[in-house]
Amino acid sequence: MAITAAMVKELREMTGAGMMDCKKALNETDGDMDAAVEYLRKNGQAKAEKKAGRIAAEGLCRVAVKDDRTVAVVEVNSETDFVAKNADFQAYVEAVAKQAVESDAADMDAFLAEKWHLDTSKTVADALVDKIAVIGEKLTIRRFEKVVAKDGCAVSYVHGGGRIGVIVEAATNVVNDAVKEALVNIAMQVAALYPKYVSTDEVSEEYKEHEKEIITEQIKNDPKMAGKPDKVIEGAVMGRLNKELKEVCLLEQVYVKAEDGKQSVAKYLEQVAAENGADLSIKRFVRYETGEGLEKKEENFAEEVAKQMSGN
Repeated sequence: MAITAAMVKELREMTGAGMMDCKKALNETDGDMDAAVEYLRKNGQAKAEKKAGRIAAEGLCRVAVKDDRTVAVVEVNSETDFVAKNADFQAYVEAVAKQAVESDAADMDAFLAEKWHLDTSKTVADALVDKIAVIGEKLTIRRFEKVVAKDGCAVSYVHGGGRIGVIVEAATNVVNDAVKEALVNIAMQVAALYPKYVSTDEVSEEYKEHEKEIITEQIKNDPKMAGKPDKVIEGAVMGRLNKELKEVCLLEQVYVKAEDGKQSVAKYLEQVAAENGADLSIKRFVRYETGEGLEKKEENFAEEVAKQMSGN
């Protein structure tokens, strides 16, 4: 497979690796982007796969709060950033969020088939088509999630004017302003540091084994570790794995507002619980980032001009 400059650029943005390293990785993996990322990680040339390098779609995330227990988050995509900043589009996304917080739909098909709350003569899908006609650009209700806290409360946080939307659900026997403020702080943590799990208990053995394989290859390729006994290498592998788990598990992360710069999220929650006489724990979180995992088609201006000049 021919390796193009665009492929090298994409891999470099995803991994932060050098240009020549990216080119070599793509050649070694016959242009397979995911395999190339693995190749770079195993050879220590990429710390981790940067999914954010592939985020390119426009749009907004919005949340709607019904009460202390019921919150919904939605993502609606547009083709351009110009439309995403349009007041009419923003009002529409707010309306979709309000639809979601009252919805009992289990999936997107059921959601689109519901009666539109602003005009029950139409469905959600009909209202979407109408909005596309008004705005003149393709719009997509990409996803939604409704959280109902049965034994505690749920809070929300929107970052960057709608770039990121977060819901945090907690189990607690005390729901007051102090507890809710603490949970909003946790939602801000989720938005900023992008944890994958609440705690290490949620991390699958499959994930751990995969990461151990990557880390082992990195250490074997480290000249400083050459000739070290297997026991030393194994200890180094587990050390790095535990460090990585602290970065991807919410409760293990350093709390972003920690006064000493060391307090973990778990310790912060323990502190809040003690101050409020509460039995407090995080059950789950939902984090939406606009365009996450989507790729936007990039036009090559020079190629486009050449095509037009050649009549193709």
